[in-house]
Amino acid sequence: MKTILLGVGDLGVTNKPGEELQAQSLGAGVAVIVADSRTGCIGMDHIALPDSTVSLRRAEEKPGYFADTGIAALLEAMKVFGSNISEGGMIVKLVGGANVMDPNSTFNIGRRNVQAVKEVLWKYGLGPVAEDVGGRVNRTVTVESITGKIRISAPGREAWEL
Repeated sequence: MKTILLGVGDLGVTNKPGEELQAQSLGAGVAVIVADSRTGCIGMDHIALPDSTVSLRRAEEKPGYFADTGIAALLEAMKVFGSNISEGGMIVKLVGGANVMDPNSTFNIGRRNVQAVKEVLWKYGLGPVAEDVGGRVNRTVTVESITGKIRISAPGREAWEL
């Protein structure tokens, strides 16, 4: 299996058998995973922050970094593989949004990221069918091309599927 690693703010798309997308060490960040059941295309965006107004330059350079610009960029990238939200078949799942470095919940970045992601998805008429979000643990998420199978792992725990 060929693994395509996505860093913070990266997005990736594939429909090649034997490929998978992976986002490591999701703390407050959220992996937005979109699978198109019609085309076998999968996409993932490793979102770091909810709103691009904090750095319009960074949003322009790396739109996947923010919920409000990343989801649009991900859906646009999936069009190259024949995906189109108006034709249906899009399945969305979310992973991450933890509170790992904010013990007093002062900033709530993880929760704010999850909320921002959902608000953007709703604008497209999409919503998550499953999610593994919140808590206080870093997660690594891997999604397989074609099957859309999602594996999650975290330190000190056995891997699980979403």
